[in-house]
Amino acid sequence: MFKQLTACVLGLALTASLAGCQSPSGNGAAGGGNSGTIKIGFVAPLTGAASSYGQSSQKGLQLLEDQTNKAGGINGRKVQFLSVDDEGKAATAVTGGQKLINNDQVAAIVGPVTSTSANSLAPICQQYSIPMITGTGTNADITSAGDFVFQTCFIDPFQGKVMAKFATEDLKTKTAAILYNNGDDYSKGLADAFKSSFTEKGGSIVDTETYNTGDKDFNAQLTKIAPKNPDVLFLPDYYSTVAVIMKEARSTGVKSIFLGGDGFDSPQLFSIGGDAVNGAYFSTHYSSEDTSKEVVQFIKDYKAKFSSEPDAFAALTYDAGKVLLESIRKAGSTDANAVKNALKSYDGTVVCGHIKFDSKRDAVKSAVIIKAENGKEKFFKKASA
Repeated sequence: MFKQLTACVLGLALTASLAGCQSPSGNGAAGGGNSGTIKIGFVAPLTGAASSYGQSSQKGLQLLEDQTNKAGGINGRKVQFLSVDDEGKAATAVTGGQKLINNDQVAAIVGPVTSTSANSLAPICQQYSIPMITGTGTNADITSAGDFVFQTCFIDPFQGKVMAKFATEDLKTKTAAILYNNGDDYSKGLADAFKSSFTEKGGSIVDTETYNTGDKDFNAQLTKIAPKNPDVLFLPDYYSTVAVIMKEARSTGVKSIFLGGDGFDSPQLFSIGGDAVNGAYFSTHYSSEDTSKEVVQFIKDYKAKFSSEPDAFAALTYDAGKVLLESIRKAGSTDANAVKNALKSYDGTVVCGHIKFDSKRDAVKSAVIIKAENGKEKFFKKASA
């Protein structure tokens, strides 16, 4: 779901941006000190190819802002989320984040929405001692920037482990094949995690095949997989690619159950893949069919405000903002170190499940398993690794 950042982009962003960085308000105590409105930055692709992600996320925060202020704010102070458009670009995320920190004096930053931008901005927030919390950047390297950086979504390798456990324990499968994009960190990371976990649980990997970014024909790889008749075929990539693979797989005689990660999560999976998609399972962060009271209430509130149903980006970013605001409430101020320490000890339930942080400040939480059925996504279960 979220693009990864290459080392060269990160290096360029850091070279251009880190020189002379100093906290603008002494230990990161921005957002108007301890009086007045609490200002929090939000960095997202509000325009460009990934704009639907950013716009949904922004709506999630708008709902949270309204709810919080109507309930009296945080420790008696109003909350304001200030948005900047990073266009889904690493360098723009850096300049936008610096504006929020230096000019707007924000207390913290929610986002960025994509992993590319989050990886780029995280070192800047760490340098300025500004808490940063992303609800949708799933790359495992984001929090390595330092102790002011948090993720409320699960990270990419976690999904591979979840699906391996699901394959062996729920589906009772014994053999698997893997077909992944060797040029994409997201795809490769999930493939590696699935492979190691599946074998640890007693399963056998009968074939592993790869392709390159931009490939359109997968017949050669699928022709090798088909005779080995694996119980499941793990396809850790984005919907536009895996939908094509599924159609080709069926035409080459592959009868396996298709499995994947959150890259499957799009209505276009069905419009591209057609009937071949039915029966597939994938892991993701949220389902509108989840009957938990948190999901039901969130959908009700979101529909009342926007007259539409929220997607995963709205829910995940709402959660990231809520975790941050509750931590500011617990800290009793917007002092950066106090907020950081409150975040580290956070332990609570939000829309997408129960969240607490591990030693790397990655969220410890469950995933949602979705089944593709009759051209629609159907909530199947919640799952953990």
